[in-house]
Amino acid sequence: MPKITQKIKEYNSQKYKNKILSIRKKITKEPKNIDLDARLARTKNEIKAAQQLRFKVFYKELSAHPSILTRFTRRDRDTYDKICQHMLVIDKSNKKRGILLIGKKKENVVGTYRLLPQRDAESNKGFYSQDEYDIKPLIEQHKERKFLELGRSCVLSSYRKKSTIELLWQGVWKYILENNFDVMIGCASFQATKPEQIDKALSFLYHHALAPEEWRVKAKKNRYVNMNMMKKEEINIKEALKIMPPLIKGYLRLGAYVGDGAVIDKQFGTIDVFIVMPRELIEKRFVDKFTL
Repeated sequence: MPKITQKIKEYNSQKYKNKILSIRKKITKEPKNIDLDARLARTKNEIKAAQQLRFKVFYKELSAHPSILTRFTRRDRDTYDKICQHMLVIDKSNKKRGILLIGKKKENVVGTYRLLPQRDAESNKGFYSQDEYDIKPLIEQHKERKFLELGRSCVLSSYRKKSTIELLWQGVWKYILENNFDVMIGCASFQATKPEQIDKALSFLYHHALAPEEWRVKAKKNRYVNMNMMKKEEINIKEALKIMPPLIKGYLRLGAYVGDGAVIDKQFGTIDVFIVMPRELIEKRFVDKFTL
């Protein structure tokens, strides 16, 4: 896993040399004088704000396909929302951006993460990702461990910067520590619907980040997409990392593994990979960074 972190570092270093990063900063300027806070949603209205933000990002900005109800309510919601915790990033200083919280004059939701503890999953309909992946063997093999599913991560485009994303992760990490979770799981997505569009990235993940047997989860047979599309020596690492979503690169830096097989999600217009993050394998420098 340290080798992957080194490859990402080398790629980022090359971006600096090519001045790509400085150009990006000019195009997507972060709002000034912001006052951000990360915490769990406390009310139904705050959960609704998270759903509205998800609709804005997934359906308006990205390529998800809304149902008639979703289009009418302008909220991304499902039955899992009722049993999940919802981490929010709130901007307390700007009433013109994000989703305004009811009863608050300046507090806007600009980022969110959905958290599903194992106990709540098992007492209801299971984990959200089990629709795409066979995760039961993983849970049974590690009965002594507590699992937390992460999903529905999104940040408003103008806030999609290091400071906001790190604050969101600090909130999630605090929740992990307070509830003593051992393993984080969930799906992460590419904005693509044809595997050949991201063959370099999928092959990179297969050859460099595939989970060892004890942590490996496999996509369900009827949805399985082979990630081994190129030989290891044929992969252009620079190109593979260039098309890798920031969230997946972030997971890899933390020390995450990926499951066997990708899955095409037609509703959201994405290709998903399964992420497994045993807590003890997360690199210490990130633990120190996210611990408040």
